[in-house]
Amino acid sequence: MADTGKGTILQFAPFQSFVDEGFWHKLSSLKLNKLRLDESPIPITGFYAPCSHPQVSNHLTLLAESLPADSDDEPSSLLASQGNRNRCPVPGVLLNTNTLESYYALDKQSLLKAEAKKIWDDIYSGKVEEDSSVLLRFLVISFADLKKWSFHYWFAFPALVLDPPATLVNLKPASQCFTSEEAESVSSACNEWRSKSSTADIPFFLVSIGSNSIATLRHLRELETCQNNGQKVLFGFYDPCHLPNNPGWPLRNYLAYICSRWGLGKIHFFCYRENRGFADLGLSLVGEAEISLSQGGRSHQNMPNAVGWELNKGKKGLRCISLAKTMDPTRLAVSAADLNLKLMRWRTLPSLNLERLASTRCLLLGAGTLGCQVARMLMAWGVRKITLVDSGKVSMSNPIRQSLYALDDCLNGGKFKAVAAVESLKRIFPAVEAEGVVMAIPMPGHPVSSQEESSVLQDCRDLSDLINSHDAIFLLTDTRESRWLPSLLCASANKIAITAALGFDSFLVMRHGAGPLDALRNSQAETSSNVSASMENLSLSNQNESVRLGCYFCNDVVAPIDSTANRTLDQQCTVTRPGLAPIASALAVELLVGVLHHPSGICAKAEFANSNDNGSTEQPLGILPHQIRGSISQFSHMTLVGHASTCCTACCSTVVSEYRTKGMDFILQAISHPTYLEDLTGLTELMKSAGSYTLDWDNDSENDDNDDDDDCVTVT
Repeated sequence: MADTGKGTILQFAPFQSFVDEGFWHKLSSLKLNKLRLDESPIPITGFYAPCSHPQVSNHLTLLAESLPADSDDEPSSLLASQGNRNRCPVPGVLLNTNTLESYYALDKQSLLKAEAKKIWDDIYSGKVEEDSSVLLRFLVISFADLKKWSFHYWFAFPALVLDPPATLVNLKPASQCFTSEEAESVSSACNEWRSKSSTADIPFFLVSIGSNSIATLRHLRELETCQNNGQKVLFGFYDPCHLPNNPGWPLRNYLAYICSRWGLGKIHFFCYRENRGFADLGLSLVGEAEISLSQGGRSHQNMPNAVGWELNKGKKGLRCISLAKTMDPTRLAVSAADLNLKLMRWRTLPSLNLERLASTRCLLLGAGTLGCQVARMLMAWGVRKITLVDSGKVSMSNPIRQSLYALDDCLNGGKFKAVAAVESLKRIFPAVEAEGVVMAIPMPGHPVSSQEESSVLQDCRDLSDLINSHDAIFLLTDTRESRWLPSLLCASANKIAITAALGFDSFLVMRHGAGPLDALRNSQAETSSNVSASMENLSLSNQNESVRLGCYFCNDVVAPIDSTANRTLDQQCTVTRPGLAPIASALAVELLVGVLHHPSGICAKAEFANSNDNGSTEQPLGILPHQIRGSISQFSHMTLVGHASTCCTACCSTVVSEYRTKGMDFILQAISHPTYLEDLTGLTELMKSAGSYTLDWDNDSENDDNDDDDDCVTVT
């Protein structure tokens, strides 16, 4: 206590802040998902309670529920805190800047004065009588570094400065200021006030004591009633401070309110403190303060100065907290992985649907060079559910080209690729829901013996179940024939199918069209097939929007056969330029993301750059092509469209209907009999008619004396 010669200056113990980790997690989510670049003030709610320990002061605390909800649909958790005796709500404002430089550049004194003016206005408007917590308004400025999970912040508890300052007449433990009857009544009244949900979290109140020593706690608006009844009145408040010789910070604005609102020069105050949830008059304080009457004559326009920036280790300055070391590594990995995607929604791609990407179940057929790259790309886009299918083992030549494998995976005969790939994905990102399935894909042109028949059919059933249980299927196998059965099953189940295939220096990436029996397409009749129609299936523009897009096999005029028999080593292995697989894999994943965000989904027509046909329907992610064919030797690529063929051995209505009718018997025939699919789809007849097709040639030569009778040529 400072001595002015006229008495000791009343000094107050500063408010102290505490921020729960949940608040920073919630702020991070709010910043990424809702606020983004918005630096507007955010209304928040702090919580405090009266001191409950003789040696420890209570803090003003920020919790996760202190912040507004991430979305309008999310219910507010503040309602559950109402009436909580240990959580008196206090209104506050958070200013969160986008950069650390902006944080340092804030005019902190102006911000403090602006919040103090709100308190001053509340005093004169009468709002304090309705909600006394506004006397405790506070301010937080912050910068959230979401890359490093560090947070810079500074609290201010605005306090109106009385000039001249209030002087302290006396300050004693409450137990020494009341008679035994009054003390018992005050304790009882306080306990009753604190036990009612309607009053437990009201921090400022009146203690009126009648001539009969009966004490009653009342709302501030009842002061005139108490004075008219001749009762002894104390201005009570929940005191967070534990010090025996100093009242807590809330008393500062309380005195300014009493002086300005009621014009009182001598004030008796009651610092309410508790022990184990009940009033403790030995810990609580009762004091008397004097305020110069000139304070009461201060006009609304003449606001006093304000102080209140919280000290950090005795000095004014910001605080910094890092949560990176305390966070669960998996949770930290998830937050970091989603950071880039959520930042996309701030400016570039607000419509990005991260929830849909995270919930999409992707099936990767093949865990080789393409499969490894596609899995990594899917995780980068936020896909969390990935299943890999492969029957091979990791060999010594794989790790250098296939990014999910290491030398240890090759030892002792090698791990199964599907298993090793999943282990690697979980090491890279523990939150991924990855599964590996060791299984061979039955293929046409690879006949099976009677002993193998049951196991091959079981593989067919398992593959069918896998495709039915996933949303998107990637065909990433080494051979052409291994893509046939997945293409058929995807067409039958109307699943999104993406194919990526590599040559030595070229690649093909394409999305399959919707199945022929899809409800949207079922009513459309397929055109008859002939040589010219087959040639038109591959074109640079989609001239007929109603024609569905083709699959990987729609431009073939022969059924898939064994492509590995009688081949040299360089023909059996995927010999390709190393840079090709990452390019093709990235495009394959980008195609899927485009399909998932397109209003028409799997039925979306082929789109081309700079095409008037796209109109105003181009999506935020850009065009959605059907096929991308690229050449790394020419450093070029082109987008094509191939319409569905009525003779396709994998996706035409004839084949799909036959599969649905005969099931596994159909698949077994297709695998074991090379010409079965060609006969079924009409390709056999087509090739016969093409073999006898003739073309007439006009002889434009001016020399008409050529007596050769051969006027036509047979195309073979």
